[in-house]
Amino acid sequence: MPKKALIITYYWPPAGGPGVQRWLKFVKYLPDFGIHPIVYIPENPSYPLLDQTLLDDIPKEVTILKQPITEPYRLAEIFSKQASKTISSGVIPKEKKQTAIQKLMLYVRGNYFIPDARKEWVKPSVSYLSYYIKEHQIETVITTGPPHSLHLIGLQLKARLGIKWIADFRDPWTTIGYHKKLKLSASAAKKHEHMEKQVLTTADHIIVTSGNTKTEFAAKSNRPVTVITNGYDYQQLPKTEKDQRFSVAHIGSLLSERNPKALWKVLGELIQEHDHFKDTFILKLIGVVSDDVLNTIRQFIPENNIDIVGYVTHKEALVHQRQSQLLLLIEIDSEDTKAIIPGKLFEYMVAETPIVAVGPPDSDVEGIIKSTNTGRYFGYHSEPELKAHLLSCYEAYKNSTLATHPIGLQQYSRKALTQKLAELI
Repeated sequence: MPKKALIITYYWPPAGGPGVQRWLKFVKYLPDFGIHPIVYIPENPSYPLLDQTLLDDIPKEVTILKQPITEPYRLAEIFSKQASKTISSGVIPKEKKQTAIQKLMLYVRGNYFIPDARKEWVKPSVSYLSYYIKEHQIETVITTGPPHSLHLIGLQLKARLGIKWIADFRDPWTTIGYHKKLKLSASAAKKHEHMEKQVLTTADHIIVTSGNTKTEFAAKSNRPVTVITNGYDYQQLPKTEKDQRFSVAHIGSLLSERNPKALWKVLGELIQEHDHFKDTFILKLIGVVSDDVLNTIRQFIPENNIDIVGYVTHKEALVHQRQSQLLLLIEIDSEDTKAIIPGKLFEYMVAETPIVAVGPPDSDVEGIIKSTNTGRYFGYHSEPELKAHLLSCYEAYKNSTLATHPIGLQQYSRKALTQKLAELI
């Protein structure tokens, strides 16, 4: 008989965005390693992004459990639908540009919904799952966050039933970038730290997505911590021709502080200095982009050289990755973001398109890009090096020699990563 594993997750199709991909793919491959996944999700979630095409990727054999959830973001929409959607998707404007309603929402979110807006789902979930786990003789429970309130479900199930509990952190908790923007009171900050410590010191095993997060958590807990990154699931796509223009594409959210002025500046200089570059270059922005970032881009790059595509489905994003001449990967320039590895990085790496990444020094992303030979990584203040590299890529594009020569990608396949997970279960 296959071993049963109960997976508690908030993000699940038809949710869009990177948060849904990780466990959708683990669930797809766990049966190959003798494990039957049972997925527990909210019945009526409030997802900021939707991608109906991901419903096709749910394996038919998987057991899905659903229970109602109280969603405060729906109540917040009464006051400002746009502000609610923006904040729930993670795009937080700079403090000077926040409206009064945005400031109020952030304060309420940070101080009254601890650890997050899904906290009211904890108690009914523990009640429902306690009965289900005993009835179906489930030995292993896995919680994945954010939202980190789901780890509190695991914490209470562990206390009640003594089951094996694995806590998966797709992002850190108290050190994630937006945590500092929640206008936390001193007591609220202490509550977050206390909850984080409870989870990190009680779970039987902790899974993280990066080496830097492992280092952080290992200093806070004596529990075993294992790195299982996100990855790629190679999909056969129709033959995709490269864009005729020199397209430089960013796919995914561009938050207010994910804004490398040096990059936009050197692209603007190349437009001014090279007529042919001006005629052929296009910056493709695919996904949610904050107004702060757009305003900075427009200071340097003419509107004719910008294509704002907006949010697309995951399958459409894969096509854009293969069509573009270069792929941008941008992270906030902060000590806290060194541990963040965007899920799209691994899809970028198999897209046969060179990556240009900009972020903090000594990040996990920098190490992966260098070790796989899939692109170049730059700091926020590396203007001369960045400009020289972009010009070099442009010359290669003109000569039809712009290409990648990756190495060692198999370790990041979804199936290989699922095997690591299965060994922990």
